[in-house]
Amino acid sequence: MNQPTGRTIALIALAAFAVYLGIYYWPNIAGFIGLVASAVAPLVLGLVLAYPLNILMSFYERHFLPASTGRVVARVRPGISLVLALLTLVVVATGIMWLVVPQLVECVKLLIDEVPVATVSLFDWLEESELITPDLVSSVNASLEAFDWKSHVSDLASMVMSGIVGAVSGVVSGTATFFLAVIFSIFVLLNKKRLAIQRDLIMERYLSAQMLARVRYVLGIADDCFHRFLVGQCTEAVVLGVLCAVGMLILQLPYALMIGALTAFMALIPIVGALISGAIGAFLILMVSPVQALVFLIFIVVLQQLEGDLIYPHVVGSSIQLPGIWVLAAVTVGGGAFGIAGMFVGVPLAAVAYRLLRNDVYAGK
Repeated sequence: MNQPTGRTIALIALAAFAVYLGIYYWPNIAGFIGLVASAVAPLVLGLVLAYPLNILMSFYERHFLPASTGRVVARVRPGISLVLALLTLVVVATGIMWLVVPQLVECVKLLIDEVPVATVSLFDWLEESELITPDLVSSVNASLEAFDWKSHVSDLASMVMSGIVGAVSGVVSGTATFFLAVIFSIFVLLNKKRLAIQRDLIMERYLSAQMLARVRYVLGIADDCFHRFLVGQCTEAVVLGVLCAVGMLILQLPYALMIGALTAFMALIPIVGALISGAIGAFLILMVSPVQALVFLIFIVVLQQLEGDLIYPHVVGSSIQLPGIWVLAAVTVGGGAFGIAGMFVGVPLAAVAYRLLRNDVYAGK
């Protein structure tokens, strides 16, 4: 049996000391990590925004004077393609807001008008059912009168002010981060060819030939899976939103365009997005007519069955080549770990893992 050398003992002792320092100074280390994370957040978000924006940009690059070999066209093609991609997103966002905002304002006004009436009806029903007795009402009123409001006004005011300050600072910080991320993503896309060359030079310099081939293989599969997922998910969202709006117009249900746009937007979240939009739509229609809300629920259940059995497997599932059980597992695990973002990213990550595992299993057969 080989005895541990002095160098091995020193390395073990150094690792144990590093673990001790990490545990003892963890609050300071966590604060430093948070500071670094907040500093690089605009850059990371910019890279995240650049990827789907590059799909649109590449589409316009392939179709903007594709037969031209002129130097001027080659130099202006990336800039024009990026402008067209940004304009496309602005037009889509403006169209969604134009469909959603007016009807959403109408829903809010209707909700404000109906809440007092519903509250009165609820109390009347509770009194008729003898769930609320006069003694209970008198007891509640006596408790409210005996409550010392003055002693709690200052605390309430300070809580409200701190909440307002926190909300304003959060909005300002988030807006600044998003603005910097958009600028960074634009610079990345305008220089993507040069950055790709620099990336390849660094990888070729510091990686062995075998490791370089493996990294390029994994990155190629990841890029293909994420590209297919984004395109398929957006296509499925548009199809589902149009079907929802058209079906509601045929059934003469209220807020057809708004709920259709909401369904298309929420369909970007795999599986659960349609459920969320259906619940919101049913609640909004319930304020107008309970019967129409029931009709909408039946319609949305049928539409979700159609989406789950036909649209999603053929549009998204076949494009990323991921079985349905893996999709459900990815959405569940990703949502539980990282919320909405985890649901969205979990499916393409699972597709990458599934394809790598499948290729490795069948490599020797």
